[in-house]
Amino acid sequence: MRTFFHRRVVHPLLDLLRMGATPEALAWSLAIGVVVGVNPLLGSTTLLALALAGIFRLNLVASQIGNHIMYPVQLALFPVWVRLGTLLFHTPGLPMGKRALIEAVTHHPWDTTRILWTWEWHALVVWGVASVVAAPALKLLLTPLMRKLARHLHHPAVASGTAD
Repeated sequence: MRTFFHRRVVHPLLDLLRMGATPEALAWSLAIGVVVGVNPLLGSTTLLALALAGIFRLNLVASQIGNHIMYPVQLALFPVWVRLGTLLFHTPGLPMGKRALIEAVTHHPWDTTRILWTWEWHALVVWGVASVVAAPALKLLLTPLMRKLARHLHHPAVASGTAD
């Protein structure tokens, strides 16, 4: 798992730093990708992350890294967003159980979205409000990590703590 994370996340971020991306820009790009990656509109994250990265002039690769690593979390949070939306808008719960929902989302995401649009819309409102807080908070958390990666790029022994 660690090798996978390094190969799919750390090494591409180091490559972006080598190409001149700043730690702050990468932190914003990752934060937007992560936030978009957990939105309750299943099947929309790649295009939405690309659109937002383009609009806000973020790093497309970093936003997609953040987006794609969140896929399992997106599936886990979907029922949470829906539940919060039903509480906020005082609507009844989903018309299908958890297993049926996971099966439908996995095999027919667009059809499931069409059937469940009311719940999705309510969930999107809750996610949107949460995103306004989460994106800047994530940027603040990720900036020191990106700076550490940048230091590692320029001084590998010092950044890893192995220098005298």
